[in-house]
Amino acid sequence: MPGPKDLDPASSPRALLGAELRHAREKAGLSQERLGQLLFASGSFVGQLEAGTRRIQAEHARVLDEVLGTGDFFTRNCKAAAKSRYPEHFAEAAEAEAEATAIRQYSPMLIPGLLQTPAYARAVNRAYDPTAPEETIVEWVEGRMARTRLLDHPTEPLFWAVLDEAALRRETGGRAVMGENLRHIAGLIHRGRVIVQLLPFSAGAHKAMEGSMRLMDFEDAPPLVYFEGPGTGRLEDDPATVARLRFTFELLAASALSPEKSLALIEALAQDYAHEEHP
Repeated sequence: MPGPKDLDPASSPRALLGAELRHAREKAGLSQERLGQLLFASGSFVGQLEAGTRRIQAEHARVLDEVLGTGDFFTRNCKAAAKSRYPEHFAEAAEAEAEATAIRQYSPMLIPGLLQTPAYARAVNRAYDPTAPEETIVEWVEGRMARTRLLDHPTEPLFWAVLDEAALRRETGGRAVMGENLRHIAGLIHRGRVIVQLLPFSAGAHKAMEGSMRLMDFEDAPPLVYFEGPGTGRLEDDPATVARLRFTFELLAASALSPEKSLALIEALAQDYAHEEHP
């Protein structure tokens, strides 16, 4: 297993804890695999903690302090590292996303967050919680837009999305909002910044009909997959599960339209929305 990359302790509390964990583990003479056993986790999980792609939870912090002889360092500091602008079920996934070198996502019902415009994100968040105060909606939208800045970099991370046709046909926020978002996606494609394929209704039944998934690869940490449902989410690092879901994504990409045909359909739908026509 490759060693974790050097982290900038000033970059975030999570990066600081990851660097300190690596230092304490090596000082104690423990491998990642052995420390993982003591945490009832895998060695790859410890590697993700050290690389900053996973956060240290309170139950792990207590064991780390005891095993590594660090007093109450991890117990005290894991709370600071847990602070996030994102909902609790998604916070760890958002932090991992920011460290990923490649993200592959299948989205069955909505445009993925990294491809959303502010108006679309607002419509989605308002639908999630119709009674939320306006300031809460604004905060959620700002958090989602902060995530999209990952795509400001000209080449990294690789972002490859397979979108079900339903995600583009569902008029989230109205026709004007949909048209704007589809033009935004087309612009990202034209700049070579993202790969987008559409899985048409005509593809019929497929292996991922039960829900969405997001695969994330990292430079110096094992890959992760993120599953999401209404108000819930789970990160998984089990190698067999990740491999199975990677194969699922490959099957979806093989069944989807080519990137060129997908772009043509996205632009046609955007034009239809703009002209108030039924797509």
